[in-house]
Amino acid sequence: MWPFSSSNNTGAETGTQQPPYPPSNGSGCPVDHSALSASQRQLPPNHPGCPVDHKSLSRTTDPHGSDATTSILNPANMMPAHSDVVAEGQRMPLDQSRELSSIPKGKGEEGVWEYPSPQGFYNALKRKGKEAPEENIPMMVAIHNFLNEACWDEIKKWEEKYHCDCKDIRLIKFRGRPDELSPKARLVGMVYGTPKPFDRHDWTVDRCGKPVRYVIDYYGAPDEGDMPVFHADVRPALDSPSAIFDRARDAASGLWDWVKGSSSQ
Repeated sequence: MWPFSSSNNTGAETGTQQPPYPPSNGSGCPVDHSALSASQRQLPPNHPGCPVDHKSLSRTTDPHGSDATTSILNPANMMPAHSDVVAEGQRMPLDQSRELSSIPKGKGEEGVWEYPSPQGFYNALKRKGKEAPEENIPMMVAIHNFLNEACWDEIKKWEEKYHCDCKDIRLIKFRGRPDELSPKARLVGMVYGTPKPFDRHDWTVDRCGKPVRYVIDYYGAPDEGDMPVFHADVRPALDSPSAIFDRARDAASGLWDWVKGSSSQ
């Protein structure tokens, strides 16, 4: 997944139009912790996956220049600045405007995070060596933006449930780690034989001055007809006593709800 643009432009917040989705029937993002562990979301057919080269080092080749042309990666997301220039060989024009998310940037920065434009999204796919029909790009971007808003909503649910004293959480940075299994992903793979997630993101949140890391694992799921399905597991990283306590009491709450539900049948 490719959450946000590395542009520094800011402006008034705009709402995200939600693309049509069928009713959820699995676990994923966003999560309703009072009932389910997750909810499924769908991607359009032939979705090429995450267009970000997470293995990039400090510089990357500009897709519109020579091999010697490089651009600095943004340390907040380890991605190059997104180019909105029409790509070589592109068959049809794509919108170059960028939608603003509802996700506030970290303290010291103004405004909210930006999503990539359809043109920037397409250019990132080409930079990764992935092809996608230009006519599919606008819907892919709409779904991408919708999912990231849903994941942010899920993070806010965790914060509101266990740290309601902080009313101003912000996203400091995010990082793709597709080749690094989280402890939970490794555990469910060994115990239940669950396939490995196809992507992983770590989002670092500012909780009123305290940086808190969240892990998001993205899994594939059985197709529904000709539509591929995936789900995302969003939770605090187990890297502090506070996060361990939050995860433990959330698991206990889920177990208690399950026991009450079983006893009422």
